[in-house]
Order: sequence, then C-alpha cells, then structure tokens
Amino acid sequence: MNRSLKIILSIVASVFALIIITAIALLLFIDPNDFKPEIQATVEDNTGRKLVIDGDLELSVFPWIGISTGKLTLSNARGFSKKNFAEIEASNIKVKLLPLLSKKLEVSRVVLKGLVLNLAKNKKGISNWDDLTGSSTEKAPTKTTVTKDDPSKKESVSPLAALAIGGISIEQAKIVWDDQQQGKYTEINDFNFNTGKFVFDEAIDIDLSLIIVNKKPELTESINFSTKLTLNEQFNNFQLNSVDIKSITKGKDIPGESLTVTLLTDIAVDLAKQTLNVSNLKLNSDSLVLTANITGTQIKDQPVFKGPISIEQFNLAQLMKKMAMPLPAMQDPDAMSKLSIAFNLLATTHSADIKNLILHLDDTTINATASVTNFATPAIKFNIKVDAIDADRYLAPIKEGEKASNPVATPASAIAASATLFPVELLRNLNVNGQLDIGRLKINKLNMQGLNLNLNAKNGLIKTKQTVNKLYQGSYKGNSTINVKNRIPTLSLNEKLNQVSIEPLLMDMQGEARMSGTVNVSATIKARGNSTSAIKSSLNGNVSFNFKDGVIKGFNLQKIIDNSKSLIKGVALPAENKNDQTVFSVIKGTAQITKGLVRNNDLYAEASKLRVNGKGTAHLVSEKIAYKVNAKLLKTLATATSPEKIKGYPIIINVGGNFSKPSYTLDVAAMLMKKNKEKINKKKDELLQKLDEKIGPGVSDLLKGFL
Repeated sequence: MNRSLKIILSIVASVFALIIITAIALLLFIDPNDFKPEIQATVEDNTGRKLVIDGDLELSVFPWIGISTGKLTLSNARGFSKKNFAEIEASNIKVKLLPLLSKKLEVSRVVLKGLVLNLAKNKKGISNWDDLTGSSTEKAPTKTTVTKDDPSKKESVSPLAALAIGGISIEQAKIVWDDQQQGKYTEINDFNFNTGKFVFDEAIDIDLSLIIVNKKPELTESINFSTKLTLNEQFNNFQLNSVDIKSITKGKDIPGESLTVTLLTDIAVDLAKQTLNVSNLKLNSDSLVLTANITGTQIKDQPVFKGPISIEQFNLAQLMKKMAMPLPAMQDPDAMSKLSIAFNLLATTHSADIKNLILHLDDTTINATASVTNFATPAIKFNIKVDAIDADRYLAPIKEGEKASNPVATPASAIAASATLFPVELLRNLNVNGQLDIGRLKINKLNMQGLNLNLNAKNGLIKTKQTVNKLYQGSYKGNSTINVKNRIPTLSLNEKLNQVSIEPLLMDMQGEARMSGTVNVSATIKARGNSTSAIKSSLNGNVSFNFKDGVIKGFNLQKIIDNSKSLIKGVALPAENKNDQTVFSVIKGTAQITKGLVRNNDLYAEASKLRVNGKGTAHLVSEKIAYKVNAKLLKTLATATSPEKIKGYPIIINVGGNFSKPSYTLDVAAMLMKKNKEKINKKKDELLQKLDEKIGPGVSDLLKGFL
C-alpha cells in the first residue's frame, strides 16, 4: 500500500512540476505582444472594424492564467460617426489553472477601467451594433446525469454550476445613446459597477452608481443602487435583499429644479414555483411615502398579485404645486392639505380588486371597496361610504360682489346635468354598478343627511336611485334614467320632496329666503339633448306642489288690495311697510311642462280672509314669467251650511320679469273692466226681474239668450 501511495504522489508531483516548468517557459519564451498584429487583423476580417491595441498585453499563467491589457479601441460601424464604438483604458481577467483540471471555472476579479460605448441608431432604425450580433439561437449544452436511486430520472446541470467569479469591477464607464430615429440623445456618465465574490447560493454584494444626462428635455439624474444578490445554479431562484435605490433628478422642468426619490425593499423570485415576494417596500419622494408588501403567484402563466398598500398622510396641494401641476383655486385655501390612503390590492392581468380602502381627505373619512374586471372593456363595481364631506370647500371661490349661482336642483337633476358634461361615447361604454352612502353632505350650501345613491350603467343605459333621509326637516326620494343608446341622449326624472322646510333651504342656497313653510313636491320629467339649453327646451312632464303654512316675503297681497281700492276710489295710498309679507295656510297646484314651457292653470292659495287663484306660464330657457293672480277678499268665511261670501271686487295682479327678478303689478284696467261688467250684469238682472213682475214669469229666461 505504501509503495502504491508513493508512486501516486510521485506522479502528482511530477505533473505539478511539469505545469510550473511549462508556465515559466511560457513567460520566458512567449510574448503576447507579438500576436497583436494578428489579433487586430482577425478582428477586422471578421467584423470589418479596426481594433487598436495601444498598451502592452501582459500574460500570466500560474496559478492564474489570464491577460491584462492597456488601452483598446474598436471602430464604429460603417455609415455612423467617426467616434469609436468602444474604448477600454485597461482590463484584467484571469482564470485559475488547477481547478480547470477538475472542470471548475474559477475566475479572478474582472476589471474594466474607462469603458466607453457609443451606441447609435440612424434615421432608418439601423443600430451600430447590428453587424456584431449573430442569428444563432443555439442553447448552451447541458450535462445529463442519472440518479442512483432511479436511472429513469434525469436532471439537467447548468454548465455554470462550477463557476466562481471573484467579482466584477467596471470603473468610470460612459455609455452614449444617440437615437436619430426618435430624436433622443442620452449619456450615462460615471458608470461604476462593483460586485463581491460570485458564488451560487451565497449573498453577493452589488453596488451601482451612474449619472444620466438627457438633452431634450434637459435633465440630469443621479442613481445609486445597492443590494445583496443570492442566485441559485439554475438561475430560477434569486433574492435581492436590502435593496437601496436613491435617485436625484435635476432640471429646469423639475418642480424646484430637483426631485429626490428613494426606494427600500426586499425581493424574492422563484421561477420554478412561479412566486414573487416584495416585502418591506418603502418609496419616499419628497413628502410622499408609500409602503407595500406584495406577493405574486403563477407569475409566468396567470399572474396574481396581492397585498396591502398604503400612502402616509401628505399635503396633496403642496405636492401638486411642486410638480408644476397646481390644483385650481378652491373656496377653502387649506383644502387638499391632508390625504392618506390604505387598501388591500388583488390584481391579475385582466382584473383588479381594491378592498378595505380607507381614505382620509382633510376632515373626511371614506371606506370603500371597488373592483374592475376585463380591462379591455372594464366592468366596475364599487361600494363607498363617506362619513361627512363639505363639497363647497373644493368648489371655485366666489368673487367679491358676485353671487353664487345656486339654482334649485334635486340630486337626480344634478346627476342628470353632470352626466351631460361627459362625451356620449364614454357614457355608452360605461359598465358600472355601485352604491354610495354619505352621512352628511354640504354642496352648493345645501345640507343633507343620510344620502344614498345607487348607480347602474350598462349598454348605454344609466340608471340611478337616490334618497336623502334628512333634507331640511323633510326627505327626498328620486330616480333618473339617461339613455345614450341613440344619437341624441334622452333623460327621465321621477322625484318627490316630502315635508321640506323652504326657508332654511333657500337661506342656505341663496343667502336669503322669500318664502317659508313646508312643501311637498312630485315631478315626472322627460327631456332629450346633450346640452343644458337643449335639455331645457325639450323638457316635458308634470309637476304638483303643496305648500303648507307658507309665508311669501316681499309680497303683501293685502296691501295690493288696499292700494287697488284707493286707486279706484281716488283716495290716498296706505303707508309703506318694509316688512311686507303674505301668510297662506295652503298654496297648491299642478303644472304641465311642454318643450320647456311650464304652464299652471290651477293655482290655489288660502289665507285667513283671502282666496287666491292663478294661472300663467314660465319659460325655462328664457326664464321669463307671464302669470296672473286673482285675489278675492272674503266678507265671511265658509261654514258647514253657507258658502264663502266675497267682499268687494277681485284684485288682479300680473307677475312678470324673470326668475332672478320677478315683478308684481296691479292690473287696474282689467279690474275696472271687470267692475263695470259686474255693474252691467247687475242692472241687467234688475231689469229682467222687473219684466217678470210686470209681464209674467218666464220672460226673463226668454230674454237672457239675447242680452
């Protein structure tokens, strides 16, 4: 045994000595610089480019076999600039000799200093490296081994399984990208890339830094990247731990001329199991901080990503201003100053679900869930709950001396009006089903509580159902339908107000209230068109209203009656009273709307000693009023056995002007004519009565047809 061992050791020692002697002989008798002309000629023959080796080539053999170079330059492709395609100030790469005997590849640290790459694409889309790329699609060979337990099972082993690299170092590199086809020019300067020793299944330190210079627009971006990479032999499982990215972008077009973004995270990818895990992600940009933990499954076949995402509270208005996208002026200068978002995401290539969304906007909290399926033709579902929101804070400010335009609008009419602002094509493609609940809402100075809205839009038909549980001591219920299937959209509204107190509603909405009392209103309206004027001019429908215990301020009907008496009798008018008003126990009636013209023929109002009838029109487009009120003063009130008795003559009042400034005038001429007519009728009756007494009964009936 000892003799055999000695023989083996002697052989190994002889081989080792032979290798050393060979290495020394190579260094003594072979000068790699002698091959420079041959190397340069070979490169030119194969590529058509000139390779210039300015520095000396240094060869090492043992224990590392490798070569170090000085400056190397490779010329550009034909048809491009005279700049060299590539330059290297110095390089060094070595492979350990002895491990090669056992089919192991152990590479020393690969060093490239002063690398310069000039990449370009001409106007025809041809790049200056197309001539260097081959069309071969051959795959690297794999070694097949048979396991001892089951010869039928085979496994593939990567040829790089025995690879070990001492590290890679690229220092002060520069890459230029000149895309003449797209008109883009970008430089990557101070490119530095360093890694630790490369060993499979062990963490490798990686550091990268570079500066990107862009000409149009003029931007300079500095990027620093570091991580610890762990990679398996099959290249299908890798981890990036302690990822740290910092980017600083500078330029005149950047808000504040500088923007800093940092990203911290850990990433794990298993291609065999098709899983992804992005954990402890934290993205920080100025005042915006986003955190997330995302997992992915079936990432190659049918990817599904899910996990929590949150954005910490930040000032949206300030951020938008810094990004040169300032928000429009709002009534509240502090609006949009506090915003935070948190939700759980579930996303695939064709759908997305947002669950447990909590959004804080200023003093409002919103809880919601939402989903989108089929991104190509999206179907949207949502359920949103809002505790309280003052929408007026976010509306445009009212200029000094300018009154806010707050037309009386119910939720259904507001929805219909806002919908017409959207393109018809967008409405036709809507596929939405959702529910919105708002605890307290203030909009256009109107206050509501318990607002519920259900929206259903599909195939060009948009339907809403809405209720307001508390609306100025009353309630509201309505529904609307918008049909955009045809070229011209059609609208239909069906609404009811129940026991709504008018005075506080008008006071909030207009800053003054000319009426008080409670009202019940029902309306069924239809229209067509895609603009406010078209809708108004095509309105058709019916309205009924009933005011109870009402007061109309600035309109004293009793005073008008007294004035009319004074005018007829020719006596002095009563003194003015600044607190003119008329009190009614009931005001009711119906109206028909035809092509924007509102017509009422059955107005009835009742006061203590007053009865009022009215009829006339109001045009929604021109806003002109043409209305006549007929007031009657009672001598006695009606009882169970006797009707009301009229005192004096009816008073006729014409209402004109427009919606914003109505006018009230006394129709004296009509009153006098009516008075004279009544006198004539009275004389006629007296004459007929006398004829009956003198000639005989029945004569008056015979003459009535002629008189």
